[in-house]
Amino acid sequence: LVAAPFYYTSNVALVRRGEEDDIIFSPVVSTVYAPRFTKTLYGEFALQQQFFLYDRFTEFNFTSFDAIAGLAYYVPQFHNLALRARYDYNRLTDIDNFDEFYVDHSIFLDAEIPFQFGRAMQLSLGTDTNLTFYAHPEAPRRNDYEFYAGYTVNFSRSFSATAVARLAIRDYYEGDRTDVSEILALTANYRIRDWLSASFISSFAWNQSNQSVFDYSVANVGAGLSLTLKF
Repeated sequence: LVAAPFYYTSNVALVRRGEEDDIIFSPVVSTVYAPRFTKTLYGEFALQQQFFLYDRFTEFNFTSFDAIAGLAYYVPQFHNLALRARYDYNRLTDIDNFDEFYVDHSIFLDAEIPFQFGRAMQLSLGTDTNLTFYAHPEAPRRNDYEFYAGYTVNFSRSFSATAVARLAIRDYYEGDRTDVSEILALTANYRIRDWLSASFISSFAWNQSNQSVFDYSVANVGAGLSLTLKF
């Protein structure tokens, strides 16, 4: 997968006061291998490199690398329940000389139940947990616990739209800090070819912390093209 999204953000530094907006270009390259082990058990292995390039506030530029290995298990007899578990190694570097400034190792667990309404609509309810068992430096290290609901409508074979609402609890290891975030994401996807698609992306987030200095709200709106090759 090669994608070239760009978007406008209303709060580039995620601050409570003195918000500044900016345009972000975030190209990404990823490769995914998903072998089928049994009828309902699949592997999930991925490598991903993404760049975050800011228009005005170039001091925020950085790159993010992920190496992921996991399993997905489907339970058709229980309303098509999907269970996922994976390990994620994430490394953040600066953009100039790729010096590392943050790295973490985490375990991601997810359970999701889909509800199909006809052929064109689906409601998905789920919960996921992201447990970081090592991070350097330690200060940003946290565990995330999320509950979400997503609704997808397929208007045609080529055009679909999805709305996802999330409630996230973020528990930090240092500073006795806990945040609660409400997130609404809206996307529309148009498949131009089997290997080429265009997307409209928007998200809105509100963060409340037991340390009010970390309270903020942010809106992101953008679009992108993605190229997918399957083997």
